[in-house]
Amino acid sequence: MTNPYTDLKSRYSGLIFDCDGTLTDSMPLHYRAWTATLDRHGIRFPESRFYEMGGVPTTKIVKALAVEQGVDVNVNEVSKEKEEEFMGMIVEVQPNDPVCEIARRYHGLMPLAVASGGIRDVIINQLLLIGVIDLFDTLVGAEDTQRHKPEPDVFLEAAKRIGIEPARCLVFEDTDIGIEAACRAGMDYVDVRNLPAGPQPCRLTDRSS
Repeated sequence: MTNPYTDLKSRYSGLIFDCDGTLTDSMPLHYRAWTATLDRHGIRFPESRFYEMGGVPTTKIVKALAVEQGVDVNVNEVSKEKEEEFMGMIVEVQPNDPVCEIARRYHGLMPLAVASGGIRDVIINQLLLIGVIDLFDTLVGAEDTQRHKPEPDVFLEAAKRIGIEPARCLVFEDTDIGIEAACRAGMDYVDVRNLPAGPQPCRLTDRSS
């Protein structure tokens, strides 16, 4: 079987990678951190809902769950608790090897970016831990855009920073809302949950305006 990742340069000029669940196999750890934190505040977060909200910034998740369940919490404080809980587990983070190998293959051949709904310091620590941070030319985190996935802003900002037209970028993602964000940005995507399946064409137009 032909490897669909041996000649991405013929179709794309830049690659953009999500972090959690894409470059790192961190989602189970994030869920542990979420449940440990939210249990202290009487907030439920079913695992299925957690995966549906993959890529949504921490503060937005806390706010949504608290409002839905009628729990009065300090959103920023609970968000900080959750990130501190995760940082206490971060040594357990493992790389998603097939995705990291693609990044290594194209490092130095075309610009590479990380674009995530996560907090910048948490992303950096993960990439340092798995030894891939030097592969990337820029990193866009939750602090860098006002709107977040499924809005296209994080991917458009990454494309801008690496100087590549969105239509010439390929996004690697592991969530449905991340894929929607890539499509809204006019970018083809790889659903890393389906590897080794190759890049898929964008089927949505940008609805951000």
